[in-house]
Amino acid sequence: MSEPRVRCAWCVGDRLYEAYHDEEWGVPVRDDQALFERLMLEGFQAGLSWITILRKGENFFRAFDGWNPEIISLYGPDDIARLMVDPGIIRNRLKVEGAVKNARAYLRLREERSFSDHLWSFVGGEPLRTPSPLLPGTIPATTPQSDAMSKDLKKRGFTFVGSTICYAFMQSAGLVDDHVAGCWKAAAQNGGALS
Repeated sequence: MSEPRVRCAWCVGDRLYEAYHDEEWGVPVRDDQALFERLMLEGFQAGLSWITILRKGENFFRAFDGWNPEIISLYGPDDIARLMVDPGIIRNRLKVEGAVKNARAYLRLREERSFSDHLWSFVGGEPLRTPSPLLPGTIPATTPQSDAMSKDLKKRGFTFVGSTICYAFMQSAGLVDDHVAGCWKAAAQNGGALS
């Protein structure tokens, strides 16, 4: 019988969380729309547990037209009203209206360059990995890179993009690799040797 997989402690004990950790969290995402979706979900998560967002992921995808920024940018009062009575999502008016505002900001940014290229520029185009082993309790909530991303996105009209949200997004979308020492993902990403 094989040994159970060792994972980052934050996901242990919930199958949905463990699957997210194993298959998505920290895997580099380069698709513009997928990055937009991740950033929007991180904004909806503010003040809540990430597992709450994971459990509602499919509902969000349905309610927000597959996270298509072109469609979301056209939402009007009727769409906001529809979303505010949808029990499958987080019904916070500021966050719902923020998603529409962010879709519009996203489209303006896309006129300049790809969303992916822009976001990845804050980490030099490749995932940032801590040179020494990450230990539980040593992972920061913000970094100079997340501070810079937050400042830039706010200047461009995005909302719910504080530095803490940006850093959580960077972890989720693989811009940074924060799997802790001993986690099987840390080992796999370092050629099989524990980080």
